[in-house]
Amino acid sequence: MDLGEAMTVPELYRGLFDDAAVFPPGDLPLAEAVPAHRAHRAAWHAASVGPLLAPVDRLAELRELEPGFAIGLVVGPGRLAEALKAAEGLDVATVEYAAGEDVRATVAELDALLPAGVGAAVELPRSPRVEDGLDALAGTGYRAKYRTGGLGWSAFPSVTELAGFLAGCAERELPYKCTAGLHNAVRHTDLGTGYEHHGFLNLLLAAGTSDRAQAAELLAERDGARLATAVESLTAAQVAGIRRSFTSFGTCSIAEPLEDLARLGLLETP
Repeated sequence: MDLGEAMTVPELYRGLFDDAAVFPPGDLPLAEAVPAHRAHRAAWHAASVGPLLAPVDRLAELRELEPGFAIGLVVGPGRLAEALKAAEGLDVATVEYAAGEDVRATVAELDALLPAGVGAAVELPRSPRVEDGLDALAGTGYRAKYRTGGLGWSAFPSVTELAGFLAGCAERELPYKCTAGLHNAVRHTDLGTGYEHHGFLNLLLAAGTSDRAQAAELLAERDGARLATAVESLTAAQVAGIRRSFTSFGTCSIAEPLEDLARLGLLETP
């Protein structure tokens, strides 16, 4: 039995880590990101890896590198038609489209332009009226996308704000992905910046409830051992429900999340 056959990625983490290596703070050049992504797809942890995320402005360079795998196309507001035209000839698995002020108009644009078989996640602007956006997405077949970090302190939503988003999605049975600031498993304070980072294990557990107070409590937990114990107690049905809700998150590092899971005893690694 080879190493790939011997190692099994648990269902809770399968397809969880979208490869955002070319985005900040990683900023890996495409010429390095493409072979690195191929290596992830050939490694023991391949089942945990989602698509390589690519900005529309880098597609010409990406095409020259002949990736040979499906990508996630990241598109700014009002650029969907341009992006889809630029992506012709590439294997696009999903589009991540930043909504404007009118989320229903964004949904209508996706309905009109998105090719059959291509999924979409609509990034909602962070605002007190985020539930209007959730209402617009409910029942459309598109995922919501929410930003959980960035390069400045204001890019990190509070526990209360994020719990409201998660619970709002759960109430509408609306699947979602998150992006930025989540490459570590457990909530922590970054010693270099002082920013409060959410943990992806916290989010996975919070995805299993529609109770806002309980979601906030889970998001605030900083004890990795306690989170690991909670994860190990999940039933197969609970894991399936969590992953129907929280589908993936973008991370500029695939290695760091895996290392954190191994450190917590939640993942067997070579």
